[in-house]
Amino acid sequence: MTIAQLKAFIPEEARAKGTMAAILGGILLSFDPIFVRLSGVGGYETAFLFGLFSALSMGTLIQATDARGLVGTVRESGWPAVVSGLIMLGSASMFVLSIKHTSVANTMMILSGRPVLTAAAAWLILRERTSGKLWLAIGGVVCGMAVVVSGSLRSGNVHGDGLALAGVICLALNGVMWRHFRAMSRMLVVGFGGLFLAVIMFFLTDVTAIPARTWLVMACMGLLSAPAGRVLNAVSSRYIPAAEMATYALISPVLAPIWVFLLFREQPPAATLAGGGLILAAIAAYIAATARRP
Repeated sequence: MTIAQLKAFIPEEARAKGTMAAILGGILLSFDPIFVRLSGVGGYETAFLFGLFSALSMGTLIQATDARGLVGTVRESGWPAVVSGLIMLGSASMFVLSIKHTSVANTMMILSGRPVLTAAAAWLILRERTSGKLWLAIGGVVCGMAVVVSGSLRSGNVHGDGLALAGVICLALNGVMWRHFRAMSRMLVVGFGGLFLAVIMFFLTDVTAIPARTWLVMACMGLLSAPAGRVLNAVSSRYIPAAEMATYALISPVLAPIWVFLLFREQPPAATLAGGGLILAAIAAYIAATARRP
């Protein structure tokens, strides 16, 4: 699927274009856990294929759409893109491994805390000004995560929840990198993250033992839905405010557990529903409060 084909589905009006891109991007990214579930192999093998196909798709997109070309983009983005890619190695690997060790709902609800934790990390690292609204939201997110994890303590899935927590920390750190180095190519970072992930996981897997079906499933994710979702999110950021974009980003953690329930009959635990609801409410309230500021 090309960029031109993706844009053909988006209306011409600027705000409508950004809104439609954000919604479609969120829907596509909500399919990621389904592909991980359908892979039928271990976490390392799944992560290897995800990284490999992500690196290939992002490199191809950059070469095809960026006037600087792949080499020029790497040269201009410099070391920050490499560091950001290493952080993305952490978030991507934790995402895949978490889904292999806990429910999709647990993983997605914990990862949904990214916007608030990114703001907190920006305050801690970049010394950005913050407000009482942020600290209230952080408190709500932390409490929600505690409720989610408490359910896993009883079910034995705490390892997967821990991986998701590590993943959302990596996402927050990358959010700070993207705020500070605004000229850095986002697609290049995703490509670097995929490349690093594929290289590391290559030495932890027997590539020859991966079934052809798994290659096909992960190719659909790494070459189609995942890059298309990320490109659409990047497009939306040009046309709508950051707060509005963050609101639409909540589509993924809401839809993903629904898809998994419909396909695999994986029912979220009560603690996950309660904690996830608290996390989403805290984030939505924070976004609404900050969006009203002049």
